[in-house]
Amino acid sequence: MPVLRSSPPSPFGRKVKIAAAELGLSGEIEIRLADTTDPEDSLRHENPLGKIPTLILEDGTVLFDSRVILEWLDWKAGGGVILPTDPGPRFAALRLQALADGLADAALLIVYESRARTETERSLSWLAHQQGKIDRTLAALDAEPPTIDAPLTVGTIALACALGYLDLRHGGRWRESHPRLVAWLDGFAARVPAFEKTRFVP
Repeated sequence: MPVLRSSPPSPFGRKVKIAAAELGLSGEIEIRLADTTDPEDSLRHENPLGKIPTLILEDGTVLFDSRVILEWLDWKAGGGVILPTDPGPRFAALRLQALADGLADAALLIVYESRARTETERSLSWLAHQQGKIDRTLAALDAEPPTIDAPLTVGTIALACALGYLDLRHGGRWRESHPRLVAWLDGFAARVPAFEKTRFVP
């Protein structure tokens, strides 16, 4: 059975769990916790980058990052399910995934900066740079969000997880100024039970 190395708060690990659930593959994957900060964790041997999520297949092949794992899951489910085959929808889904992953990356980097450095050591310009990415991305997505009933794709899964991470680690402050995205996320959560099931509660 393939093994998924991840951590409950990770938006990228959450992407994989939601995709597996929606593709009917949850029961075919074992989830094992990983600690990216622990040099003794086997993760660093499984994935030279020491990052999550990492998927170890039955033959020993190791897949990373979340985008590659989602593509493998889609293939495992028969193909063309969450990663469309037609060029138009396919590249729209991949573009949205890239934007959402970038949003999650910026949010993570702000958290890391705040945790790894004391208040006097933190780079305010670096934090502002990451926040700018978040603000611009949220504005662009709120201006043109996916439709409420948009097909489930790698892009919509990634967006839901990025917004969920902003709720988790950034206090949900994005919600006040982005009502269309809030409505979209509410619709996604209503249609995708795995979104709530994978929500991390500190």
